[in-house]
Amino acid sequence: MVKPEHLRTLREVIRRGSFAAAANRLGYTPSAVSQQMTALEREIGVRLFIRSAHSVLPTNAAEVMARHASTVLSDIDRLVAAVRETHRNTRRQLRLGAFSSFVLHRITAVLQQMSPDDRACFRLSVGEPSQLIPQLGAGGEMDAAIVYRVGDAGLSWPSSVEQRWIAEDPFKVVLPRSWPDLAPYRAEQLVDLPWVVHHPASSDASFFDGLFARWALHPRIVGYSDDFNATLAMVAAGMGAALIPELALPARDCGTVIADVPWLNTSRSIFALVRSDRETARLSAFLDSLHRPV
Repeated sequence: MVKPEHLRTLREVIRRGSFAAAANRLGYTPSAVSQQMTALEREIGVRLFIRSAHSVLPTNAAEVMARHASTVLSDIDRLVAAVRETHRNTRRQLRLGAFSSFVLHRITAVLQQMSPDDRACFRLSVGEPSQLIPQLGAGGEMDAAIVYRVGDAGLSWPSSVEQRWIAEDPFKVVLPRSWPDLAPYRAEQLVDLPWVVHHPASSDASFFDGLFARWALHPRIVGYSDDFNATLAMVAAGMGAALIPELALPARDCGTVIADVPWLNTSRSIFALVRSDRETARLSAFLDSLHRPV
């Protein structure tokens, strides 16, 4: 069978006028070019060059073959390009959901390190766990979801979903910088302070109510917010203190202070929910990358 690389070499020999010039163009040695042309002649059973001590002259058959080789090689290039384009368009998308602070401060950093082709295979949905979990059920579009749980929040998911721990995200007490310095932040110093808290209907709010009760804190509620960026802005404006997960703290500005309150030890658990029937090596590798520093 005629090899495409032999046709490319033949075309260059005809264009350049010698084995040496073709070898220089293609990155071969003149001897390698000569061997390829001998192999091509043997394959087709036709003499292509008249060789002498100082030159090689192409035969008419070589000239004809070189003209047809250009067409064949162009067809091969188009064939390879079409197959690669089809492969890119049909690679199965990885359909992932995640909550906003994890997307902002973790997933986007991982995606930036990926190749454009790999990144193009991702479809990302941003939402709260209660919005994402229903999309993991039978007929759901999502392959996996990154969610969080605070305490014993009442999250539930289909039995076909596997849970994988990703990280613990500790909560920090954030105070307005304009307030007097309350260090060392003993429990009695935080009693009756104004607080910005989660909306009462959320599962997080129930957990924090129990946390405040455990330490006999009696927060004076001055605002409700489930958006940590908005909460941080309210704290910076001096409205009140707030409990903010560490993952959301890169968004804070100079108007806030993070208090060192080790006795108020609590965190939210971050984990991936993966549909067992959608498990792939690419999905597992991506989830593994979420554990590593970026």
